[in-house]
Amino acid sequence: MPLNTTGRTGPLEGTVVVDLTRALAGPHAAMMLGDLGADVIKVEPPEGDTTRQLGPMRNPDMGAFFLAVNRNKRSIVLDLKQESARAVLLRLAEKADVFLHNYRPRAARRLGLSYEMFRAVNPRLVYVGTYGFRAAGPYADKPAYDDIIQAASGLASLQSALTGEPRFVPTIVADKTSSMTLLAAVLAALYHQARTGEGQEVEVPMFESLAAWIMVEHLYGETFVPPIDSVGYKRVLSPHRKPFKTRDGYLAILPYTDQNWRDFFAIAGRQDLLADPRFKTLGSRLRHIDFLYGELAAIALTRTNAEWLAELDRHNIPGMTVNSLETLLSDPHLEATGFWQVMEHASEGTLRLPGIPAAYTRTPGSIRRLPPRVGEHSLEVLREAGLGTADIDALLATGATRSDISKGARP
Repeated sequence: MPLNTTGRTGPLEGTVVVDLTRALAGPHAAMMLGDLGADVIKVEPPEGDTTRQLGPMRNPDMGAFFLAVNRNKRSIVLDLKQESARAVLLRLAEKADVFLHNYRPRAARRLGLSYEMFRAVNPRLVYVGTYGFRAAGPYADKPAYDDIIQAASGLASLQSALTGEPRFVPTIVADKTSSMTLLAAVLAALYHQARTGEGQEVEVPMFESLAAWIMVEHLYGETFVPPIDSVGYKRVLSPHRKPFKTRDGYLAILPYTDQNWRDFFAIAGRQDLLADPRFKTLGSRLRHIDFLYGELAAIALTRTNAEWLAELDRHNIPGMTVNSLETLLSDPHLEATGFWQVMEHASEGTLRLPGIPAAYTRTPGSIRRLPPRVGEHSLEVLREAGLGTADIDALLATGATRSDISKGARP
């Protein structure tokens, strides 16, 4: 599939984002801003984003992990330990709408990346710091990665209901949940900026983001003061809540409404359950959820996946096959909607990338740039910032910047 190089680029067309974030949460959010049309300038240290080294790669510094979250960006290298590089960063911020960083508060202050410094050069700027823990709390300067936040937020302990001990969810859910919170925060601040012309400082901590996400359902009885029940939503904590084994595989089966359950019991020929007062309403079923799921597991074994799906679909009862990571690549629905994008990268060859989930009738997002090499756009971005040849040469000579000069001519 060719890149979109002409026409409208998305609802954020014309928005400039300077992105200092590394690893996953920040880069993922910045990529989504780029998917929606923003011009994202990815500022990397001389060694590049750490994720460049993660996963299989065809060429150095272009690991699969990096490729997954860094499309629709331009890469410039700035060694922010050098004053000349920090001066360039401020010049970029002068014309930007959004500035993102994920340095811990103390490290940001040490590097001179305070909001006050950036506000002085651009009062309209949306300045966003995203890191592990809110700056006002005692954990403010603790290092934080996905495993740390899964543990701190209670997510790891939730797995004890299934495994008997705390375990991490086998996807970087804390990072990705935080990235969605970060995206929402940036869009809200941009809306305020568009209405008032005002910039502001925004903080998006991972710990608080994931704690809020988890406790949507699990605050439960502690919602009330004093509590009227324990914490934890009983249905999803049931050890019997899992894909059910059928005659030839596994299936997610989820009768949910009262009508769903009546239809399901009828399909299964279980008149005894259909008449049982314990299963008449959502509330009564929740009180007996372990027994009910045990019965559902026994019923599921009586038919094949195909037989169950035909019956469930016929009665509008939620049910779905259990995809593996491998079968997800050939899922018929994803294929029909064009979700998987196969594109040619100038240095990395043919790549498969997920598409943009949201669809817009007037301003659709697009993939305009594939993930960049380290400093691929340094010269281009420096020229746009108004630096001349002598200034650029000085930055190159001191190592304050670097450039993949094979990707663009010198000025």
